[in-house]
Amino acid sequence: DEERILRGPGSIRERAGGLEFAVSARSFFQVNPAQAEVLYRVTGELAGLQGRETLLDAYCGTGTIALILAAGAQAAGWTGRVIGIEENPAAVADARENAKRNGLTGTAEFRLGQVETVLPSLPGRVDVAVLDPPRGGCAPEVMAALARFGPERIVYVSCNQVTLARDLGRIPGYRIRRVQPVDMFPHTAHVETVVLLER
Repeated sequence: DEERILRGPGSIRERAGGLEFAVSARSFFQVNPAQAEVLYRVTGELAGLQGRETLLDAYCGTGTIALILAAGAQAAGWTGRVIGIEENPAAVADARENAKRNGLTGTAEFRLGQVETVLPSLPGRVDVAVLDPPRGGCAPEVMAALARFGPERIVYVSCNQVTLARDLGRIPGYRIRRVQPVDMFPHTAHVETVVLLER
């Protein structure tokens, strides 16, 4: 449980989507940087941010998806905001630092806590949601809260097709519009899958 920095800044630096990210020892970052770029590009295309939408990034980790989508959409004239939710305190600290590092503090906010606890109590609206849960998928409360918010689009990023299929069956009122696999783990049976759901 003890973490001691012996040398260096205590985090590594990664680049993705034209941004720089600090990743501390207890935080998650995609292990395949080349395919991570593909994953983030596909996610951004499916999210389709255009105007003043509020984007939810559930299970946001160090803020990579939230910040990459926000930066790219701002360059195209988007003026909305991003809310990230993550239960790992180290990752939330990294996400907040990464927002600062990339000049996105006015656009992105990151909340600490379990998605199933924080999401139902969010004020305001959610227009577009990105879900990138761990292998166990989303708690039923997450899908129920999303159904109440009723975002126009949900982009679900999954590393486990079994829990992905289960979760897609838990949210009524949405239709699958696109499924895009991304080979994040070459020479293995594992694949990342990105699904676009529209209301």
